[in-house]
Amino acid sequence: MKYFLFGSFILFVFVCIYVVTVNWNLKNMTLKQKLLKAAYPALMWFSKKPGPQSVISGNGTIPPASFYLLTDTLINGQAFNFEQFKGRKILLVNTASDCGYTAQYEALEQLSQKYPGKLAVIGFPSNDFQDQEKGTDESIAQFCKINYGVTFPLMKKSSVKKSFGQNQVYQWLTDAGKNGWNSKPPEWNFTKYLIDENGKLVNYFPPGMSPTDAAVLKAIEN
Repeated sequence: MKYFLFGSFILFVFVCIYVVTVNWNLKNMTLKQKLLKAAYPALMWFSKKPGPQSVISGNGTIPPASFYLLTDTLINGQAFNFEQFKGRKILLVNTASDCGYTAQYEALEQLSQKYPGKLAVIGFPSNDFQDQEKGTDESIAQFCKINYGVTFPLMKKSSVKKSFGQNQVYQWLTDAGKNGWNSKPPEWNFTKYLIDENGKLVNYFPPGMSPTDAAVLKAIEN
C-alpha cells in the first residue's frame, strides 16, 4: 500500500511540474484553462484513435446565396465585411476559452502567419457548447492575444448552433439552400469550415482535427 501511495505522490508531483512548465509564460488563465492546455496533446492523440477523421468535402456547387454579401461585427465592435477576402481562402472556426481544444488557437495563428495573402483565419467565439465561453468580448480578446498571440480577426461572441439567434454566417454555412450542399452544423468548439477563393464552401473539418493537420494544409494549398 505504501508503495502505491508513494507512486501516486510522485505522479502527482510530476503532473504538477508538467502543468506549471507548460503554462510558465501564460497569464490571466484559470486553473481549469491551465489544466486543459496541459492535457491538449493527449486529447489530440486520443481524438485520432477511433478511426478516420470525418472530413466532408463539397461538390464544387456555386452557392445560391453569395458568401461575400455576409457581414458581421468584430469583437471590438467594428463592422466587418467578408467581401474584403475575395481571392483568398477563408477558414471559419467557432472557438471557446474553456474547451479541451482551446490550444488550437496557437495552430490557427500559425496557419494565419504561414499563408499571408492566401488564407484568412476568422474566429467566432461561442458559448453554445457546455458554457465553455462565458467571458465578455473584451476578456475573450485579451485572453487570446496574451496567451496565444492571436492576430487573426475574432467576431463578437454569438450562437453558431441552428437556432433562432444563430449567427448569419453560420446560417449560411449550415443551410444547403444557401451554401449549395452542406447542412452539417458544428459538432463542438473548433469545428472548421473552409471557403475557397471564389466564395464556395469546400470543406468541413471536425473539432478533433488540428488546424495544421496534413488534410487541412492540403485543402488550403490546392
